[in-house]
Amino acid sequence: MLENETFLSELTNFFAANRDKGGSLYITLKRYDGRTKPTPQKSKTEAGKSTANTASSSQPVEHKCLIRAHLGKRKISTVVNAKDVNKFQLAYSNLLKGNFYGLKKRVKKKVGIDK
Repeated sequence: MLENETFLSELTNFFAANRDKGGSLYITLKRYDGRTKPTPQKSKTEAGKSTANTASSSQPVEHKCLIRAHLGKRKISTVVNAKDVNKFQLAYSNLLKGNFYGLKKRVKKKVGIDK
């Protein structure tokens, strides 16, 4: 896990390495609630019982965003808090805009009426 600024600088290095060597750079984003282990699913018998006790004991959780990137065997990740999303999103989008290269423009087909 890296800090947000460190993650963005390492991601820039990933883009530079990818430009030189080629290959695939994968970036994934997902909602993250801070747990490292999944909660087990309830069985059919437990699902039929009242869940009022479990609903009242659970606390509201501030959801975060988990961002992972990997290039070959190198992997990096960061967690973005809800209050930092706007600042991170601006920096992340500028980084992506600057590093999209080699993309081809889409050829638009003319749609018309044949006479």
